[in-house]
Amino acid sequence: MRYQLKSGCPACGSEMEITQYQCPQCHTSVSGNFASCKFCHLDPDMQNFITVFIIHRGNIKLVERELGISYPTVRKELQRISEALGFKVEAGGLSKSEKLTILDQLEKGAIDYDTAMAKLEGEWKEEE
Repeated sequence: MRYQLKSGCPACGSEMEITQYQCPQCHTSVSGNFASCKFCHLDPDMQNFITVFIIHRGNIKLVERELGISYPTVRKELQRISEALGFKVEAGGLSKSEKLTILDQLEKGAIDYDTAMAKLEGEWKEEE
């Protein structure tokens, strides 16, 4: 199931400005320039992921099932969204590309879960 949150101009896709709020009950209006939320700037796929994640109260198994993706893909998407929102998420001092490589290796079965977690948490020691 896909949940759609509005984002951008419906005609051209440009970022919209909020200039007016109106009460649906009494029709009082307030005009001005208002900041939009951080989530409004995410692409529709990210917004959909967040919606599914919230609906399932962060239960990764249910998110995996509904979206048809694996655990590493859920983790990777959470990382991508965190960074898009401007949060600096660090794991073991690794770069973003290093973290994504580890998650890709896990998803492809090249490494197991424990190895991936050790690498992401900076506790992995290469055998000599």
